[in-house]
Amino acid sequence: MNETKPPAVLFQLLEPHIALVTLNRPEARNAVNGAVAAGLEQAVERTESDPDTWVTILTGHGPVFCAGADLKEVSAGNGAALSTAKGGFGGFVRAKRGKPWIAAAQGHALAGGLELLLACDLAVAADTADFGLPEVKRSLVAGAGGVFRLPRALPKAVALEMITTGDPIPASRAAHFGLVNIVVPASLVLTTALTLARRITVNAPIAVRESLGVARQAYDGTEADLWEISGAASQRVRQTEDFKEGPRAFVEKRASNWIGH
Repeated sequence: MNETKPPAVLFQLLEPHIALVTLNRPEARNAVNGAVAAGLEQAVERTESDPDTWVTILTGHGPVFCAGADLKEVSAGNGAALSTAKGGFGGFVRAKRGKPWIAAAQGHALAGGLELLLACDLAVAADTADFGLPEVKRSLVAGAGGVFRLPRALPKAVALEMITTGDPIPASRAAHFGLVNIVVPASLVLTTALTLARRITVNAPIAVRESLGVARQAYDGTEADLWEISGAASQRVRQTEDFKEGPRAFVEKRASNWIGH
């Protein structure tokens, strides 16, 4: 009797407004294959289309967050399946996402695994995790965003050291330079990420998304461009019901009741 394979990507709602997406190939160190890419793309589409999902946590099942591309699939000629038309590598690194994602790296994030983390907005990491782009050790380029996102996330000298040597850095150094937000024991990574997500969901969801959208473009445009983008974002927020609710709740000395529109 044929056994049904478990889904390569798991999706669940942890609590109101917070989703959890889990890479579910622990036997392959959560390496990205075609099923992972398709599953992550579906997860992005699901969270983006659901008005009640405000923050998403991305983690891995097992001791490794993600070891990158599944080289067995690549060597078998299936490398194209590791990317999708909408999301790029892993169905994720080029995906259009308006809502914040938090990487919960319970273990090593290497090669494409680090590129998945870099595509997220925030990160919580285990104190035992390493982060690296070892592609040059195999005559490859970290082409899923790593070679340009890492220098934006770290001091130039540190990023170039990692890119040219292919050597990883430990979680403590990653946190020191701001690659990750928080470092905790592996057993606390998911609960810490959930706490961080809750700190986001107490805020007005549209204001969070609009602010995040501007911040993501901070390195891409001129200051004049960014003034225009920021002004447009503010105008969109002013047209929402939540824009009225924030000041009203302040005056009435109560918690805001956000409705997300």
